[in-house]
Amino acid sequence: MDQLVIAGKPYSSRLLVGTGKYKDFDETRRAVEASGAEIVTVAIRRTNIGQDANQPSLLDALPPSKYTYLPNTAGCYTADEAIRTLRLARELLDGHSLVKLEVLGDPQSLYPNVVETIKAAEVLVKDGFQVMVYTSDDPIIARQLEDIGCVAVMPLASLIGSGMGILNPWNLQIIIDRVKVPVVVDAGVGTASDAAIAMELGCDAVLMNTAIAGAQNPVLMAQAMKKAVEAGREACLAGRMPKKIYTASPSSPASGLIGT
Repeated sequence: MDQLVIAGKPYSSRLLVGTGKYKDFDETRRAVEASGAEIVTVAIRRTNIGQDANQPSLLDALPPSKYTYLPNTAGCYTADEAIRTLRLARELLDGHSLVKLEVLGDPQSLYPNVVETIKAAEVLVKDGFQVMVYTSDDPIIARQLEDIGCVAVMPLASLIGSGMGILNPWNLQIIIDRVKVPVVVDAGVGTASDAAIAMELGCDAVLMNTAIAGAQNPVLMAQAMKKAVEAGREACLAGRMPKKIYTASPSSPASGLIGT
């Protein structure tokens, strides 16, 4: 069976989903179930997973016994902020070590600050975390993060929450070709075709939040994303036909025609 393997653990689904921006935890649960995702991300600074005992907890809607939680550092702008946030997450989730690191450069573009990201990754890896890292689509930075010991690199397709799709497939292709750890497209997916294209390029998985939560029907969009990721993966494994510029090729044999 073709499985995604991250930090030595296999997963059947190659779709990772975020848990923010839904109208309530019930909608979150229904969308995640429809997506078939096994890994769910949670913004530790924005979502209650036990920090406030008097408020509803995401852990009740999406039990950790069923899903692999991926705490992330959304909203962090320095390495120190991100490190503190993930150490808190480890305490809240009973020693959980698989995390998503993201250190942002500014609040307008939410583009990653790769300098601070590298600083944080070095500390977190040494501290025993299994780091999946959000980064730019720079192949050199991706290799550096792999060398540090990150268990997955997560280049953006376009800006977080933009829905602009994959703007630079060429850089993604270079990263896929040169990095041995899983490559997970993160940020910018807007609709199912974007997810399919990412998988057709050879990405190991796709992570999304706004594309599902921001849809008019999040549960239906989650179903579409599930199918798109599966179709894109199968197309990648099948190997597409070569493109033929200025040359047509009949779909049926040109010799041995009936009546000739």
